[in-house]
Amino acid sequence: MMRLSWEDARFRRLAFLALALVMIFLIVHEIFGDHGYLALRRRRRELETLQQQVKQLQEENKKLEEEIKALKSDPKAIEKLAREQMKLARPGETIYVLPEKREQGTGNREPTSEAKK
Repeated sequence: MMRLSWEDARFRRLAFLALALVMIFLIVHEIFGDHGYLALRRRRRELETLQQQVKQLQEENKKLEEEIKALKSDPKAIEKLAREQMKLARPGETIYVLPEKREQGTGNREPTSEAKK
């Protein structure tokens, strides 16, 4: 029976190769694995995006809270809302509703300067 020892060149090569393969596997796993470097970067980007969304929603909530407070206490704010959204008017006033601007290229072109003359 043959005994393996560090002096045997084949054994050293085989041990080195096995160690190198294990190291390569560990490095690849640390970079591309489920909890590796690339996954960490992806999660950090998601976290930044979610933090921005939270900040925007907090600002929107603050504006809405201010609007609610104004509508509860300020008659001018109530009147403004009634005029803009509900198209209400005071007695004797006439409301003119203009058509909304169409996007360019839909056939609604303004006359040229020559046609205005």
